Amino acid sequence: MNVIDLHCDALLKLWETDGKLRFADAPQLATNKERLQKGKVNVQFFAIFIEPFIPSDQKFQSALEQVKYFYNEVLGKNPEMKHLKNWSDFHTLKDGEIGAVLTLEGVDAIGDDLTKLSILHQLGVLLIGLTWNHANLAADGAQEPRGAGLTVFGKEVVKFNNKHHILTDVSHLCDRAFWDVMDIADYPLASHSNSRVLCDHPRNLTDEMAKEMFSKGGVVHVVYNPPFTKSEGSASIRDLIKHIDHFCGLGGVKQIGLGSDFDGISQLITDLEDASMTQNVINELLKHYSEEEVRGFASQNFLNFISKI
Repeated sequence: MNVIDLHCDALLKLWETDGKLRFADAPQLATNKERLQKGKVNVQFFAIFIEPFIPSDQKFQSALEQVKYFYNEVLGKNPEMKHLKNWSDFHTLKDGEIGAVLTLEGVDAIGDDLTKLSILHQLGVLLIGLTWNHANLAADGAQEPRGAGLTVFGKEVVKFNNKHHILTDVSHLCDRAFWDVMDIADYPLASHSNSRVLCDHPRNLTDEMAKEMFSKGGVVHVVYNPPFTKSEGSASIRDLIKHIDHFCGLGGVKQIGLGSDFDGISQLITDLEDASMTQNVINELLKHYSEEEVRGFASQNFLNFISKI
């Protein structure tokens, strides 16, 4: 069963190694092409993420360098990888092809300059999260003690997203900023978040947040990161599925998907250590849900979501 994965950090690893890794088969990449193929991940979203230690005047350049690796290494050397630059492109994928989508995890790279955001959009960015874990000029992240909401500039970013049919990602926002986004975003989603009820972490969604997302027509994609999956000890695929169960109980059965966070996490779920093992999740889900429901979790729920954009 084909899968759409809304989040990985392969571009960061390519950038950190100065492009020395081969996207096709580098064992250091959990989402290399061979592993995506084996796991039947036929659409992979690739995040541009700028490390917090990068000086402000170098952040945009770092973003452009990651875009370069996306074009040159991910796409340029692998004809099976197809760049999806518009939502309609999802319906053009042929058998054996893997769609690749650019995203931006935190707008730190653009400072307060929407022109830079426009450049990234023209290069293919279709999903934007306002923050990582800390504060920037748009909002406070999930682990920023202040916990402030969107700034005036942050609201401008969301309005930019609305105008250009870009998804606004809430996965790393603090609670107040989440609610601010939900007030004004036309296309909200959580690309890689779990349930805070099952695992009390600020990166996860409360029930109230999840219900609001579902009521607004957005989607929630569960993340494979153990610290967001289980409060203590190692995490299993069944522990991950408990989060899907919980979101289904809140009315989200047709609005749930997968967002691995592979290549951006240091801990891994047992039997789900890289993209090649993605079907282990699908097979476990089939024990508890109908094939139609599992197909929804795997890809169709997201396809239904973007069909309304």
